Amino acid sequence: MPGTVLLLAASPVGKSCLVDAASVLPVLAAVPPAVLAGTDTATVVELADPLEPQAVLTRLRAVAATPGPLTVFVAGQLALDRRQHLPHLALARTTPATVRYTALPWQWIREEFRLRSPGSTTLFLDLHADAEAWGWLRTHALDSGRNNAVFGRIAPPPSRRRVAGPSYMKTIATILRSGWRPPVEQLHQQAFTRLGPEAYGDVVLTVPPAPVAVPGGFAPRPPYRPERPRPHTPAGPVVADQAPQAPAASPPQPQDPHVQVTAAVQAGRHQDADALALTHEQAATRSHGPASEQALHWSEVRADLAMFARDSARSCRIWLTVAETRLAAGQAPDSPAVEKAVDRAHHQWGQVRDKARAQELGVLLAQLRARVPGRRPGALENVQKQLRELQATPF
Repeated sequence: MPGTVLLLAASPVGKSCLVDAASVLPVLAAVPPAVLAGTDTATVVELADPLEPQAVLTRLRAVAATPGPLTVFVAGQLALDRRQHLPHLALARTTPATVRYTALPWQWIREEFRLRSPGSTTLFLDLHADAEAWGWLRTHALDSGRNNAVFGRIAPPPSRRRVAGPSYMKTIATILRSGWRPPVEQLHQQAFTRLGPEAYGDVVLTVPPAPVAVPGGFAPRPPYRPERPRPHTPAGPVVADQAPQAPAASPPQPQDPHVQVTAAVQAGRHQDADALALTHEQAATRSHGPASEQALHWSEVRADLAMFARDSARSCRIWLTVAETRLAAGQAPDSPAVEKAVDRAHHQWGQVRDKARAQELGVLLAQLRARVPGRRPGALENVQKQLRELQATPF
């Protein structure tokens, strides 16, 4: 049966841009459509830096209605709207203040594909999260639909104010240019193997294909009607987003401390954000113990805050401490929380530019990598190789 391929690359124009998403399209376009789709023949639909969410929605609906296998490649930037704190794919006109009006709600992708047969849709995602979205991912999973196979990565905001590249997606395209498409799980694993230490701190997306549905085995669902983007400038005296007034007798609800931390980061007050997180970490330690999930959560928040403040050495050190604490508490070296902490430490160590601090942290990381090799081959060897290079280079 013929297949369909959607190539979607989107990122903001200007200072809000974190990733040059469209740079992957020429590489993907060089792959034969049938190889992209994994079918004998295929139709390719391409969207490069779209401007309007509704235009993207129209294409999503068109490809979702096709009967055969559907493969979707998405490269771009993940952001949260400030009102509901829901994930969106940033488009060309998106800024932090206009996400709700100018970006594509991620739920539209999920809902448009939800009526497709299980096992017929595969998504490859290469996303970079902004600071707020990266914090959101700590407690939420990016839901791309239960019937879809999803592979890819979500990378943290790039360091030192540089624009990153969709290297995972480019690697996928490079592998496919050989003219043969391996099984999707194998393709995904090959891409991460080639990326090496660049991807150690990423959120890895691995949702294998769902079983193919038996005809008639699923009840029809009502059509999804997404909310249209609202005009950014409200008309008349009505304030659309104004919250209703609470009754005078009701006590004020305590504010989520994560919101206060995020606000401080967005205002550039990184020391205030860390001090607030440290206060909650210490309170959690007193109440629940240093190895409790409550205390370790705030330690991990502080590691990310150090990353946002461009202090890679401090971020690496905190992640190392989190990993050691988890191991000392009896967590297994192959548990997801331990592996995540070591992978994030490894990623941040690669950003340290001070050679003395890099060598000091590298020794600690190598010792930890010997116990927690992670799921990607060659991690310990990578640390040892870089340590040898640091030791051979005069300070």
